[in-house]
Amino acid sequence: MSKIGFTTTVPVEIILAAGKIPVDLNNIFIGHDNPQSLVDVAEEVGYPRNTCGWIKGLYAVSIQDDLEAIVAVMQGDCSNTQALMETLQLKNIKLVPFAFPFDRNKNLLKIQMQTLIDFFNVDLSYVERIREELIPVRKLLHKLDEMTWKDNKVSGFENHYYLVSSSDFNGDVKKYNEDLNDFLETAKNRDPFKEKIRLAFMGVPPIITDLYQVLESLGARVVFNEVQRQFSMPFTASDIYDQYIQYTYPYGAFARLEDILPELEKRKIDGVIHYTQTFCFRQIEDIIYRENIKVPFITIEGDKPGKMDGRTRMRLEAFINMLK
Repeated sequence: MSKIGFTTTVPVEIILAAGKIPVDLNNIFIGHDNPQSLVDVAEEVGYPRNTCGWIKGLYAVSIQDDLEAIVAVMQGDCSNTQALMETLQLKNIKLVPFAFPFDRNKNLLKIQMQTLIDFFNVDLSYVERIREELIPVRKLLHKLDEMTWKDNKVSGFENHYYLVSSSDFNGDVKKYNEDLNDFLETAKNRDPFKEKIRLAFMGVPPIITDLYQVLESLGARVVFNEVQRQFSMPFTASDIYDQYIQYTYPYGAFARLEDILPELEKRKIDGVIHYTQTFCFRQIEDIIYRENIKVPFITIEGDKPGKMDGRTRMRLEAFINMLK
């Protein structure tokens, strides 16, 4: 089977219905043995230093991996995606543009999804069948999330890893399902975590590779990974369109707050970490979150892939000590 890359979560059911292997380029980038080397590849061809590290990583992965095509999310994710796609056109990589409508208009989303359905030459009824086949593994992910905040038997990183990987199921749904099932069987027999501070992590997945481990060494644990949880589609949907309308991440700060605020209360969150990526437009949205979230709040910023820098560690240590 050939592989289809994508730049952020898309209706993966359509790719699977076409018999293709879905590949979230972000997961390949950050899971690389040396992700900084991928950033260097992009900078060597001329990507500016003051461009998001994720975009540079995605560029390098795209030109190095053997992909049949890339689904590029032009609206609802990164403002730099258009330029990324244009530079990939120079490499003769086949691109399929996709856009989540800003106003969350279901009819406009249907048009966009039909474009994907036509490109992959699949039938909508078969896409729906694939969606229904994925419901059991999505339910396992919801169980994982509940075991994180309610049973306290899953670490923040473990929660992050499985939820962020649900964008493409690591390219193999059957194996992903088996691995997740085995993990949950092991986790349920653990003693519960007993950290003093319960944190929420908001924002795009971190480029800092040891964030969760540092937080747990300071006596805190992330029990709500906001965007990663959305990748798992944590709700019941009537059809494929309803599923991707309920999905909050691509529809802006206010759509995300509709999910964030009740989860903060339900999970008894002591403090919120808002992660922003250097040079990302989403840093501006920090204003909206600070105005609407009435829980102690800290904003941190990541630039290049790698371990946490000393300044960020000191700020987080002071924040957690304040919460204790």
